[in-house]
Amino acid sequence: MLWSLIKIIVFAVLVAALAYGFGFLIESDGTGLAQAQITLMGVEYTLSPVMLVLVLIVSVVALYLLFKLAGFLVALLRWINGDETAISRYFDRNRERKGYQALSEGMMALASGEGQLAMAKAKKANKYLHKPELTDLITAQGAEMVGDSQKAEEVYKRLLQDERTRFVGVRGLMKQKLDSGDTDTALKLAERAFAIKPKHGEVGDTLLRLQAESKDWGGARKTLSTKLKNGALPRDVFKRRDAVLALSNAIEIKDSDESAAAAEAAIAANKASPDLVPAAALAARGFIEQNRKRNAIKVIKKTWAVHPHPDLAAAFAAIEPNETPEARLKRFDPLLKILPEDRETKLLKAELHLAAEDFPGARRALGDLIENDPDARVLAIMAAVERGEGAPDTVVRGWLAKAVTAPRGPQWVCENCNTIHAEWAPLCSSCSAFDTLEWTSPPQSEVVLPAGANMLPLIVGALEDKSEDSPADIIVANPDLEDGAETAPETVEAEVIEDAETVEEPVPAGQK
Repeated sequence: MLWSLIKIIVFAVLVAALAYGFGFLIESDGTGLAQAQITLMGVEYTLSPVMLVLVLIVSVVALYLLFKLAGFLVALLRWINGDETAISRYFDRNRERKGYQALSEGMMALASGEGQLAMAKAKKANKYLHKPELTDLITAQGAEMVGDSQKAEEVYKRLLQDERTRFVGVRGLMKQKLDSGDTDTALKLAERAFAIKPKHGEVGDTLLRLQAESKDWGGARKTLSTKLKNGALPRDVFKRRDAVLALSNAIEIKDSDESAAAAEAAIAANKASPDLVPAAALAARGFIEQNRKRNAIKVIKKTWAVHPHPDLAAAFAAIEPNETPEARLKRFDPLLKILPEDRETKLLKAELHLAAEDFPGARRALGDLIENDPDARVLAIMAAVERGEGAPDTVVRGWLAKAVTAPRGPQWVCENCNTIHAEWAPLCSSCSAFDTLEWTSPPQSEVVLPAGANMLPLIVGALEDKSEDSPADIIVANPDLEDGAETAPETVEAEVIEDAETVEEPVPAGQK
């Protein structure tokens, strides 16, 4: 609206300026002011200002016509000399100029998000240029922009008929099917597009994701190999993703009770990417089933040195499932010495001491985790330690209440959308991103508790101390209320104790 108003104002100013100029010329005509004298072939001509302006305009028009006539005569001479398209090209130049101008305006309309205008400009450009391989693409993208999927699909199908635009048509149809949820057809189109342009990164990634979603692990590995051969994928990334696909295949085989094949697939995945924790754990269990315990120990130690994880500890415990807690603590000692200051090492050591009923040792094993990194697992271990050492129930319940409100600790989190997963998977269940799950602490707790949740340990302790008194005598200060305000905790008691009792004690490594 503002731009239209500005254009109207500018137009009015120009008209007024021209009117004023012509008025000035007419008023000065015949007064002897600002006259021009021209001598042509011995004859002298005196021109008034108005006549001078008219002569200049006529001269410019005459020069323009002269150049046009000269161009036509040149084209005619070329046609006479045998150039059959010389005259047609002469008349087509203007059409091409208009066509390319409309084409550029259509591209600008697409960039500015004006789908309808882009389609109109593309239609005009096609009228002058007769190059559908250029205009159809703008039409299809404009139709997608305004939500006309039927028109876009029709145009993409036309692009399939030309070899130069076939890839664009296939890719466009693939995106159409993905948007509509037809993944089966989208997968076939992605395979066709990838066959046409195997170096295209987006198509390759889309094909890989669709193959992983359909559990076509063999096809996905072939796609990865093709991307590596064409230089579209670094070798280290290829090894990692190939190991992920091999591991996914191993998990699927394991679910179908083909343990031997699953073990071999897991071992292959571990060799390709030793730092992939699920592959190492599954490979170790495969070695255990084959009674190759040394190989299992080697695999676990190698991965533990890179990325300590509870699954590796569980696999290490499965090597000797019937040993005593004391023997297990001794057998785990070489593993614990690899990264003694790592958080997972401290927690594992504390759990092993708990299983051996060495409660002071479990407390020492936790070290500074209680003060510096107290998550639910750390606090639950402390509750078990206090109970084992004979501490009052108030102390135990206090630790359990802290565990209820504490962060859950490291979990499998998608680094793309931060979705938390209970188990590792090759694809994120939320955003379908491939190989994005990482063992880390979520950016924020998945459990949102009230603002006064930090009072839970004190509330539990107060309730336990006053358990023999009348509930009416128990008053707990609430920091969220105004100064001097108090509230009776009868309604809080049941909820707090119920939540505290739902916190499970940690399962020691010796009992896994």
